Amino acid sequence: MPEQHDRHADIASRPLRRELARRCRALTEARWFALAVFAVILLNAALLGVETYSGLAAQWHHWLRQAEHVCLAAFTAEILVRLLAYADRPREFWKDPWNSFDLVVVLCAFVPVVRENATVLRLLRLARVLRTARFLPQVRIVLVAVVRSLPGTLSFLLVGALLLYVYAMVGWVFFGRQDPEHYGSIGRAVLTLFLLMTLDGIGDAVHSGLEVSRWSLLYYASYVLLASFVLVNVLIGVVITSLEEARELENDEPAGAAAAGDPPDGEHLAGRIAAARRALDELERDLGQVAAPRARQAALVVPTVVGRPASGPARARRRTSRRRR
Repeated sequence: MPEQHDRHADIASRPLRRELARRCRALTEARWFALAVFAVILLNAALLGVETYSGLAAQWHHWLRQAEHVCLAAFTAEILVRLLAYADRPREFWKDPWNSFDLVVVLCAFVPVVRENATVLRLLRLARVLRTARFLPQVRIVLVAVVRSLPGTLSFLLVGALLLYVYAMVGWVFFGRQDPEHYGSIGRAVLTLFLLMTLDGIGDAVHSGLEVSRWSLLYYASYVLLASFVLVNVLIGVVITSLEEARELENDEPAGAAAAGDPPDGEHLAGRIAAARRALDELERDLGQVAAPRARQAALVVPTVVGRPASGPARARRRTSRRRR
């Protein structure tokens, strides 16, 4: 009995949750709501910038604290509205990574350990600025592209580290004694080659190498070709590919949301069934109207065929049968 009562109560509360979710979803999708949240995020960023000036922070300390509380209240109200927008389907809330990010950022502000640590609290408030990407599609695409390019970037870093190590060892062998300041150890050689990857000071390095050996020109030319051109172009290709994938993913999300739609309720299904029945009745009526003239034409043709005079061979056969009788 208690289980049946709970089941009936859950069934009765479904329309209320669906209506609440529909209204909150309409609120979160409104343009003014997005602009208001975006303005609060910009206000939070401005407050962080003002606090870097010690004179203004000391003079307006009370008002800055009040403004921070107002921003936190606005963010809390926003995340509550977004949670209620998924009241009829709570699992869908966690499928959007931006919802999880917003919820974590807001909830951390209420953790006692975080609120007591000023440095962590400032970093948390700084993380709120990243929420502007939620309301700027192009920025969101760039951030998604950066995240998706991480596996390719790790492979690039591995190849780059291997290249730096090989050339650093070769540089230590050839220039370690003559130029110990830059190639005296493997660490200094790696640091020197890492700075040369940006072509900063490559001219001075080539001139210094030519004083040691003419083969140093081949060393630096091959390094610049591989490190500054090949590897950098590979990294650019990885980022561009991830950017295209992020743009396609961003374009597919509205289509998927439109295809999924809201879960149908009983009244909606009943309306669709009634419309289908009316369509079938109209189709049956139209088929009957088309079939009626054809039936009348067939009825007129059959008597004509039956009552048509017999042909010559048929009359001859009839006469022969009569004579035999």
